[in-house]
Amino acid sequence: MINFILDILRGIVIGVANIIPGVSGGTMMVSMGIYDSIISSINNLFKDFKKSILTLLPYGIGMVAGIVGFAFAIEWLFGKFPIPTALLFIGLIFGGIPMIWKKVQGKKDIVAIILFVAFFALIIGLEFLGRKAGIERELSFSPIGIVIGLLVGCIAAATMIIPGVSGSMVMIILGYYNSIIGSLTGVVTALKEFDIKGILTNAGALIPFVLGVLAGIFGVAKIIRYLLDKHERRTYAAILGLIAASPYPVFAHSGVTSVSAGAVIIGIITFAVGFVAAFKLGKE
Repeated sequence: MINFILDILRGIVIGVANIIPGVSGGTMMVSMGIYDSIISSINNLFKDFKKSILTLLPYGIGMVAGIVGFAFAIEWLFGKFPIPTALLFIGLIFGGIPMIWKKVQGKKDIVAIILFVAFFALIIGLEFLGRKAGIERELSFSPIGIVIGLLVGCIAAATMIIPGVSGSMVMIILGYYNSIIGSLTGVVTALKEFDIKGILTNAGALIPFVLGVLAGIFGVAKIIRYLLDKHERRTYAAILGLIAASPYPVFAHSGVTSVSAGAVIIGIITFAVGFVAAFKLGKE
């Protein structure tokens, strides 16, 4: 039961990470030491259904709770306490680096070094594109909207489980971030008010996206499983490059406009809390 609760907490962290621009849900999985387990369970879902479901269920519960429960709170936290909030997530990201480093250390590998640098640059490049992106697009429940929702969902799935790549940031680049968050919060608000029309309208836009996410997760998980099985050290070198660059987009989207001594001190504390939490959750 304790492990089940801990896995729900891990799922909440992943869920929250997936809705914050610049923060990667995949990175959180790696930082907490559950990445291989989740990828394997997704790949073996139909081969070993019961075991896979028992593994994925608590993470799934936590992710839904994190996404729905914190969709409103995260905006408030970054608005009121941008530096401490940003440093909390950076601490969560960096808490997993010791575990990842064990997988990449060893004799010098030029390919691994090139992959580290290339994927580090990829994150900086995605952030630059995100800043340039200004087009806003809407998800809708229509024949074309359903197709678009499925495609966007597949792309989101890839970015959700690839460590270091922020799904939210990619959705910003594509122009669908505000529409997805708006539909999500719209469903929650409509449920509270028992607004049937509001529920159907917002859920209708979200359902194709969610189905696309589910379909995309299976495809990407198979690719990642292959890479981890055949080229583990180099794959983790690429992942380390993605993670090392993560603080830049996190701060870029944190909304920091000024720095005070108090905010920095609290930020150091929240960084330490995040680092220790990720380190401990990764060792459980």
